Amino acid sequence: MSAAQYQKRTSPAARAAPPQSPLIEITNVTKHYQQGATTVRALDGVSLTIEAGEFVAIMGQSGSGKSTLMNIIGCLDRPSSGTYRVAGMDVATLSVDELAALRCRTFGFVFQRFNLLPGITAAENVEIPAAYAGRPKRERISRARTLLARLGLGERTDHRPTELSGGQQQRVSIARALMNEAPVILADEPTGALDSRSGEEVLALLKELHAEGHTVILITHNPEIAEHSHRVIQIADGLIKSDERLAREQKTSAPEFQLDLTTRNRWLPDLVEAGKMALHSMRVNIFRTALTLLGVVIGVAAVVAMLAIGDGSKQQVLERISAIGTNLLVVRPGAARVRVSADNATLVDEDAKAIAQLSAVTAVSPERSTRVTVRYGNIDYATQVMGAWPGYALARDWAMAEGSFISEDDVKGYAPVVVLGQTVAKTLFPDDENPVGKYLLVRNVPFEIAGVLSPRGATPWGADQDDVVIMPLSTGYMRVFGRRFLNSITVLVADSNEINDTQTAIEKLITERHRGVTDFTIRNTASILETAIATQETLTLLLASVAAISLLVGGIGVMNIMLVSVTERTREIGVRMATGARMSNILLQFNTEALVVCGIGGLVGVALGVAVALIVQSFGVAILLSPLPAILAFSCAFLTGLLFGYLPARKAAQMDPVVALSYE
Repeated sequence: MSAAQYQKRTSPAARAAPPQSPLIEITNVTKHYQQGATTVRALDGVSLTIEAGEFVAIMGQSGSGKSTLMNIIGCLDRPSSGTYRVAGMDVATLSVDELAALRCRTFGFVFQRFNLLPGITAAENVEIPAAYAGRPKRERISRARTLLARLGLGERTDHRPTELSGGQQQRVSIARALMNEAPVILADEPTGALDSRSGEEVLALLKELHAEGHTVILITHNPEIAEHSHRVIQIADGLIKSDERLAREQKTSAPEFQLDLTTRNRWLPDLVEAGKMALHSMRVNIFRTALTLLGVVIGVAAVVAMLAIGDGSKQQVLERISAIGTNLLVVRPGAARVRVSADNATLVDEDAKAIAQLSAVTAVSPERSTRVTVRYGNIDYATQVMGAWPGYALARDWAMAEGSFISEDDVKGYAPVVVLGQTVAKTLFPDDENPVGKYLLVRNVPFEIAGVLSPRGATPWGADQDDVVIMPLSTGYMRVFGRRFLNSITVLVADSNEINDTQTAIEKLITERHRGVTDFTIRNTASILETAIATQETLTLLLASVAAISLLVGGIGVMNIMLVSVTERTREIGVRMATGARMSNILLQFNTEALVVCGIGGLVGVALGVAVALIVQSFGVAILLSPLPAILAFSCAFLTGLLFGYLPARKAAQMDPVVALSYE
């Protein structure tokens, strides 16, 4: 048929309005590409009508525009101008998701290069369109196996494409095209990559499908292949040169076609499928997955371990300060520009007695200390000797391990008795001998050991609280210290809420006693506690920040790997779009892969972080394990996957199907 005859046959007069819309109607369609400064006219004013039940071959040489025409017919590409209607519906008016629905339920693609996903089985490849159509899993499996059995691959359903011959792979591709009972089969050079025997088998299958009522559109450059159709359309230079109907029967009875463009949002099933695909993708690229996981694992483990160490150190400091007392006031001699020396003693016992009269004060203990060598038997030990009142034990909340503390009678009677700290007791009595009732020498004066204090440990600033010998203050003045002045006065306040008011009252009281001179300072242990807490929280925040940076680096690694994955799997994305995947399906799939990677990395990282913390603890470092840091670290890892996985997923979802399919 000449071009003039073709134009006459397809003129508007010749195409009087049919009783119903044709299946495919293309009117004056053009498709232009820009390659640098050159405009490539792939299609240049093509008009074409295909009725349901036809077997059409579109034939032309390479570069003639036949594949571009097939991509437009299959809604993989959009024309630059002109009108394309499917069952009367203008395709240009459809959204991206509606186009996906149209591809899913109307067109079945058979590609020259098969375009099977290599990492999954034949049956799983066949299932893909049904998954995007929202069909139940059992139904998908049953139909996929039925189709493969019908095509002679019943025993190869669980084989991967690499384990199948070219002809077998093309049969799998045909089964995939039939999965959703697509009324239109688009076959692009279906025999181009096959040997002659396999090619004949594929053509026989296409004839069989046409006989069952499918509309078959065959793209080929081979006239012998085109001869199997009932209608041959010649295309060259983007123009239809001829449209010839062969003498044999041209059309079979096709079932009534109903255009279904509804988009079904099935988030939970889609999410489950995306999770399965993500796990499968991780297994296929196990080494790369391990490297991706490593960054997340290290980041999460660092967060958990660092916070455990930081919280442990904070807890240890708080316990030590709490052991000293959080409602204590310590009055010390000296103030700004006042130097304290033996000749300038500003605190005396009478100051302590006056403080004891305040209503908010529970206990008072004036204190004086110095370094002295004590002796028991043949053991000499230099330690701190402190003179105090009985209120010292109450103020410091210091229990006895053995014996009793000094009493009021001991103070009044200048009794030569002492109480030992644990360090002194263990040094002088290394054989675990009970010290109570024994005598030790302090400056060659025998003192009876009245008791041993319970262990206290170090202060927040590192001093050993157990390295002390306590005696009555009066006895200390007479036997050890000499002159009567104090190093400090410890004051226990009944209610910590009144500690600031009590501090003000003590300042006023002592200032009046010292004739208006402020020659003392008062330290509030509550303020020390607040300072220590703030310092520890700053250190913990610093540690957490360092760990968070590790997690951020891990997230960037996830994004990079996912971007590489999107690039490597561009053709897979095109196949999924051709078989009906919507943008949301692609977005969900790749985002889920990032979330699965970060989720698994988060779990492994939490376990590793706990293990590292426990190992560090075995070396004597204080740790505090609590669920909150682990939950926060895992949540951060999960959010990292969501955040850093979105960009690659978005890039994948916005790909043009025809560009993705042609990616090399």
